[in-house]
Amino acid sequence: MPDYIIIGAGSGGAVLTNRLSADPNVEVAVIEAGDWDKSPWIHMPMGYFRLMQTLQLDWGYYTVPQKHVNNRVMFVPRAKSIGGCTTVNGMIYTRGHRTDYDHWAQLGNKGWDYESILPYFRRAENWGGGGDKDVHGYDGPLSTTRNEILAEPCVAYRDACLQMGIPYNEDLNGGEQFGVGPCDGTVRDGIRSSVSRCYVTPVKKRKNLSFYTKAMVSRILIKGGRAVGVEFIQGRQKQTLYADKEVILCGGTFNSPHLLQISGIGDSDHLSRIGVRTVHELKGVGRNLQDHLASSVKQGLSKPISLLNQTKPYAAALALLQYYTTGKGPVAGHGVEVMSFLKTREDLVAPDLQTHFNNIMYKDHGREIINVEGCMPYFNISRPQSRGTVMAKSSDPFQLPELDPNFLSVPDDLRVLRDGLRLTREILSQKAFDAIRGDEYLPGKAKQTDAELDEYIKEDCNSVYHPVGTCKMGHDSMAVVDDELRVHGLAGLRVVDASVMPTLTSGNTNAPTIMIAEKAADMIKAAA
Repeated sequence: MPDYIIIGAGSGGAVLTNRLSADPNVEVAVIEAGDWDKSPWIHMPMGYFRLMQTLQLDWGYYTVPQKHVNNRVMFVPRAKSIGGCTTVNGMIYTRGHRTDYDHWAQLGNKGWDYESILPYFRRAENWGGGGDKDVHGYDGPLSTTRNEILAEPCVAYRDACLQMGIPYNEDLNGGEQFGVGPCDGTVRDGIRSSVSRCYVTPVKKRKNLSFYTKAMVSRILIKGGRAVGVEFIQGRQKQTLYADKEVILCGGTFNSPHLLQISGIGDSDHLSRIGVRTVHELKGVGRNLQDHLASSVKQGLSKPISLLNQTKPYAAALALLQYYTTGKGPVAGHGVEVMSFLKTREDLVAPDLQTHFNNIMYKDHGREIINVEGCMPYFNISRPQSRGTVMAKSSDPFQLPELDPNFLSVPDDLRVLRDGLRLTREILSQKAFDAIRGDEYLPGKAKQTDAELDEYIKEDCNSVYHPVGTCKMGHDSMAVVDDELRVHGLAGLRVVDASVMPTLTSGNTNAPTIMIAEKAADMIKAAA
């Protein structure tokens, strides 16, 4: 019997796999719905475009029609693999603003303020650059590097921001985000730093560690108010596995609440509607869903200096040949050189807008490349106010839950995006772009009124894949876990993934999720 059962080997589960199995006297079992990260497209940084187009690792999540976004049904990719979404994400490494974590602590979550969580960011990181050793870690498993700003459109974006009076920020992960600067990434020596590669692969042969891949957990077993094990389906076989100490749920923001619900843990009214017997009442399971919603300005360029040529068959073949012979070239990086964190209102304490500057124009999550020379500042709301839900539709573990982010349900979220679009246009109008600026491709200069821009945003916007909050940490009536990530009212059960974030961090969520798991590892070991 293992001491710990870890459900899911994504950003949370992979970290715990490594840290908990480091004690040879502890037995750890990992159950993952996907398989090992065998595809060569995973490890090649720019391979994520191919993985997005083929969807070979994707769970297949789509939202319900979004009533505030012209009733659009929106694609929300999630990866099914050892390594989770770090096998397909854009490899952007951002920690968020210090106030994100101070706010968690203000909500009553002891030990989650910025100064308390910073050591766990450092513990995780193997930083490949220089800078402040009080901020970065140099001995952790997760390899990170900083891109140089070299491409002509990227240089123009940086310089245009400076001409606007936006400060240059060399380290956007230093706790204070405001400004424009180079982008940090989870990549090293031309290889993606997935949590599988960094945390799991080095330890997967430990004798006290066992893996069950292509295995779908169908139920968490509760006995006498305690999680004692799980049922799972592997192939056509239903199996039962018991845990001596804890069951640790690391399924992610969609799958974790879904598994709790089909195990009878959630809102009893909802559970009765889907034919599941309530084992433990917790009304907040599956609620409080938050995500970063983004729109863009698609700006034509007057010269062939974007990445468009690299998508042509001959150039792409040469890039692949270069990569496989030297480990370098256009596909050896994640493609984002410059980012900015901006304020749509001067009186804000922290930025409310994040921009990834893409040196190519695309639609539909990169599945459709626009065959026009151009660049695309892609801006998202840092702190959305809209809240949604993830709700099981039946007791069947293979039926995906109903996903309703409820995007733009709070009108100010749309205002932030509209202001962000106008601010982005102002940046693109600066002198730094004069030598390379073409026509605005979308929304097009003719669209200027609030109503016109709002309509464009509703048709253009998409998730940037940062869902959190559906098993939120806290002590109010809708909290699912406490500040040690233990499920309220049950023993032996924790949730360790992005679903526990009470509010969304103002940046990409992979680095904070890894931090959460590093901190959770200490909590779990201390409890034992």
